[in-house]
Amino acid sequence: MARKFLYLVAILIVLVLAAAFAYRVFPEYFMRQAFVPSAAFAEQRPVPANAYANPDMWFVHPASSDDPASWTPKDFAKDDGPKGDAAIFFVHPTSYLDRAHWNAPLDDAQANNRARLFIRGEASVFNHAGQIWAPRYRQATLGAFLTDDATAQKALDAAYRDVAAAFDAFVAANPTGPIILAGHSQGSLHLTRLLREKVAGTPLAKRIVAAYVIGWPVSVDHDLAAMGLPACTTPDATGCIVSWQSFAEPADPSLMLTAYDRTTGFDGRPRKGSRMLCSNPLTGTPDSAADAARNLGTVIPSEDFSDGTLVVGSVPARCDDKNGLLLIGDPPEVGSYVLPGNNYHVFDYSLFWANTRADVARRLAAFETR
Repeated sequence: MARKFLYLVAILIVLVLAAAFAYRVFPEYFMRQAFVPSAAFAEQRPVPANAYANPDMWFVHPASSDDPASWTPKDFAKDDGPKGDAAIFFVHPTSYLDRAHWNAPLDDAQANNRARLFIRGEASVFNHAGQIWAPRYRQATLGAFLTDDATAQKALDAAYRDVAAAFDAFVAANPTGPIILAGHSQGSLHLTRLLREKVAGTPLAKRIVAAYVIGWPVSVDHDLAAMGLPACTTPDATGCIVSWQSFAEPADPSLMLTAYDRTTGFDGRPRKGSRMLCSNPLTGTPDSAADAARNLGTVIPSEDFSDGTLVVGSVPARCDDKNGLLLIGDPPEVGSYVLPGNNYHVFDYSLFWANTRADVARRLAAFETR
């Protein structure tokens, strides 16, 4: 019996090691199996007219009684003085992981709870700058980013239509004054389209303090021109775009770059080999480097991501010369959810929480005094 038990343990160890090896070698395959829906795509009807006039269609809204974006981390000295007068439109990242649908139902409890956690950790960097508006939308599921199937684009188009409808309601409710656009991951993807279709070449562009297109690659050569705003080239530039993708070292961005190289830019030309916009959050300038001493505060999240502690001077940042990745040195201990290849995508905001907050305040002040 003991010998049989040892044989069983040995077999299980081999299977675990084999699975771990297979995941390292074929991570895309295993992620597709886990997250890409097998269900047929269900066409999403447009939201009813004036749907976003209802505060219940927003995670954060001026009439919200529960505002996750009002959070600040432990040990953070809150800003003195009045809140800024900007209106902030924030689009949350993917929080729907289910394979049952290509688009999240608006009443999915797990996806909504995750979205609130993301908004707490990310949109909170903007809460001193003005009123945040963060819409609910029928986001594309995580699996839509792991397949080239045409169905994935249908899911993303459906999600964007909700975001666009929410943005129209946001602009109608804020007809004057400065605007900040922000998002992360899928939210930033939708912002790139929003900039092209609803901001570029319109009077609205003159009201944009900055667009924080974080956690989604923006090709300097093939995307920026169509988005209607330039990259932010100085720490106090306004009417411009900020973007970065965080990787610890040694970085293996092959998964992301393989997907990026298969895409076409907004100018209709392949993005392959083109440099991504890299805004260094520690300097407020692109293609620069700064040591950890310039990091005003990284949020170290609690195990369940419901809270966090601010740690000063722990994470450096430099834009790499080849692809435009933001490299952060040795892997920092910020909890689980680091992606393959030392990809710190989930922590793009929290790694530089205090610096991003200062960046927002600086650009808004420059906008109001120009």
